[in-house]
Amino acid sequence: MSQQDVKDIVPPEETGSGTQQAPGQTEADASPERMLQDLRQQLEDAQAEAQTNHDRFLRERAELENFKKRMQREKAEALRFASEPLIRELLPVVDNLERAIEHGAGDGKSVLEGVRLVLKSFHDVLDRHGVKPIEAIGEPFDPSRHEAMAQVESTEHEPNRVVEQLHRGYLLHDRLLRPALVTVSSRKGNVAVESDRNSD
Repeated sequence: MSQQDVKDIVPPEETGSGTQQAPGQTEADASPERMLQDLRQQLEDAQAEAQTNHDRFLRERAELENFKKRMQREKAEALRFASEPLIRELLPVVDNLERAIEHGAGDGKSVLEGVRLVLKSFHDVLDRHGVKPIEAIGEPFDPSRHEAMAQVESTEHEPNRVVEQLHRGYLLHDRLLRPALVTVSSRKGNVAVESDRNSD
């Protein structure tokens, strides 16, 4: 091999491959910076989304609290005026009672007739609202509807029959409003009738 041939051989470190690695190294050095910028952007986006969600949560929470307060006010208002329909129907009864008193001055018969009419009006109002009287006289004693206040010996009635009603009992639809206070028949020597009345 001649000296000319030796001169034509370029050492590896002097070839263009060495100069081409520098740009590659620059790109490698810039890549983490881009990744950092991307991560920062993602973080900012996530924080913005979190803030938006938090604001939405606060608004919806405030709306829910306002809704609850409004419902409580409406419920209280409804309970306060729940008896309005019944009272409206009772006012004419009061009017009739006042008229009976006015026209019955000095005339006991007129007052009695007026009171009968008022009582009928009361019963009509109660009936329209589902209130029914409990039948008691002559019926078998029923502890779920009757409350025995006394017991009398009787040969005319079967044992445990209601022979007297001290005050009438009432049902609201199928629910007991108050039991009828009654006197119950018994034969001589019979054990007293049990009632639901609590003894104090």
